[in-house]
Amino acid sequence: MKKDDDLESALLAAKEPAPAPAKGYAYALTCALLASLTSIIYGYNRGVMSGAQKFVQADLGVTDAQLEVLIGATSVYSLVGSLAAGWACDRAGRRRTIALSAALFLAGSAVTAAADGYAALMAGQFVAGVACGFGLVVAPVYIAEISPANARGFLSSIPEIAGNSGILLSYIADFALAGLPTPLNWRLMIGIGAVPPLFLAAAAALAMPETPRWLVLHGHRDEARRVLERTVGDADRRLQEILTSVQEATKQAGSGGGDAPSSASVRREILLRPTPAVRRVMLAILGLQVFQQACGVAAMVLYAPRVFSHVGITSERDVLGATVLLGAAKTVAIVVPLFLADSLGRRPMLLTSAGGMAASLLVLGLSIRATSAATCVAAAVAFMATFSLGFGPVIWMYGSEILPLRLRAQGTGVGTAVNRVMSAIVGMTFIPMYEAVGMAGTFYIFAAMSAAAWVFVYACLPETKGRSLEEMEALFDAGAAPSPRAALS
Repeated sequence: MKKDDDLESALLAAKEPAPAPAKGYAYALTCALLASLTSIIYGYNRGVMSGAQKFVQADLGVTDAQLEVLIGATSVYSLVGSLAAGWACDRAGRRRTIALSAALFLAGSAVTAAADGYAALMAGQFVAGVACGFGLVVAPVYIAEISPANARGFLSSIPEIAGNSGILLSYIADFALAGLPTPLNWRLMIGIGAVPPLFLAAAAALAMPETPRWLVLHGHRDEARRVLERTVGDADRRLQEILTSVQEATKQAGSGGGDAPSSASVRREILLRPTPAVRRVMLAILGLQVFQQACGVAAMVLYAPRVFSHVGITSERDVLGATVLLGAAKTVAIVVPLFLADSLGRRPMLLTSAGGMAASLLVLGLSIRATSAATCVAAAVAFMATFSLGFGPVIWMYGSEILPLRLRAQGTGVGTAVNRVMSAIVGMTFIPMYEAVGMAGTFYIFAAMSAAAWVFVYACLPETKGRSLEEMEALFDAGAAPSPRAALS
């Protein structure tokens, strides 16, 4: 324990990263906003089926069972995309992978909107699902690596805000277009999602730089210095830190010299022969990804209209209006971590979020049992808001910053893949679950999972605020267990 305390004290006492100049911060912010277009498109694709599914069923004769498979399979397809994205990020670079995700989003939305049957719907959702997997991986990795250390929490929260904004926009589009004739309304709801990828592709090709860490990893040091000069206050010092990290990474990978570790060696270190530090890092990442979905957020995003109908909200306009309210609450609350993650820290945000989710889901279950529509909507809004305080944005920020450079892209891909598997499980089992144990019982289960998430965060996750990306492995290598005091600091 003394060794752990000494190491943590040494890390905290180390020289703080030089603050980025205002011009550099503005440049990093611009890059983060452009990368977050990926998340807006992902959120739109994720949420649009909530309001469109009823019209798809009426137009194409899709059954409830087919709809379950269609929605759940999209998460499985995104599993494929997340695993492929880690490899693409390492090989082609973060910027080119963003451009590839834009092309996939465009194709997926176009094919789905033009579908004339279930098979075509499934094909379109396959492409869109793969694109979602790419988007979930590449935006957090890109932003974590392009951001100055003292603003990384702020900038790394932007993708989750963007994703929630995309979900809200999809709900608004569903609400606004629902009154059109059925053959047209759902096609427009989904087809609108093909427009933003055009802007994302142009931004990736013309305006966004590659990240300095990827450039160093692949031998482009001069270009890396030019990017660092535009984003941090002390480019030479930061470049030297990255170079040292890369040299240590290549030694650990056994590749020798200055070449990037191979994909096979990276996968082997993550999955087959992880060091104690990497094992702790992956436990933290996978645990957070499992609990994020086990709390039932996918069920609320995808099936909120069914939940509200269950408590007696029968008007189609009222149901869609309540769904828009959920999206608005989720989007507004997500702004809080944007400003507090760097000052309060990651642990307090996650603990507050998990506790709030457990309480609101318990109230939601009780309101469903009592058939109280107003309380049900209020509890659902509270759940979405507390989810957005921590378990929405902070797990992506935390995961992308604790992974060593050599493992960051593919490690993020593995974590995202687990997230997508859990999302698929929740999406495909929600209807059978509430038919088996009741709607209220289902939300009691989600409340219990949220309480378990609180325990996991308290027991297993150290604080990372204020530390450079190159310090994280040392923190986890010590196996420092967070003290109760650390939860509040």
